[in-house]
Amino acid sequence: MGNPRYIKVAEQIKVIVAGMLERRIKDPRLGFVTVTDVRITGDGREATVFYTVMGGDDERAGTAAALASANGLIRSTVGKQLGMKFTPTIDFVLDAVPEVAAEMEELLAKARAKDADVASRAQGATYAGEADPYKPAREDAEAED
Repeated sequence: MGNPRYIKVAEQIKVIVAGMLERRIKDPRLGFVTVTDVRITGDGREATVFYTVMGGDDERAGTAAALASANGLIRSTVGKQLGMKFTPTIDFVLDAVPEVAAEMEELLAKARAKDADVASRAQGATYAGEADPYKPAREDAEAED
């Protein structure tokens, strides 16, 4: 858990950057971008902006180039709107959440298929021996008497 002040600053940076990407940055390489998170270091000197892009690898590469070229404008606007003594440097990082979520969905689908297979095999199966292989304690006591 970080400094509560920097948590608020991170939320403000998220709103400012998202607004700029929507309204001010007119780079044709910029795809459909969503700012997912902003994290600030403990000293407040560096901010990492996580984003996702709809589309394939070409759109991601174009968006990364557009964000790199607009980094100075974005940082100066963030500094003006925040009014801080020192404006943190901004680094844009592609968020891997969609890829990880797709991989998890794939794994869950495989697990569901295996569970359905086991359930279908168990449908008509019978026990190899008795249904309850353990003898109750009462029967043991009566047998000894």
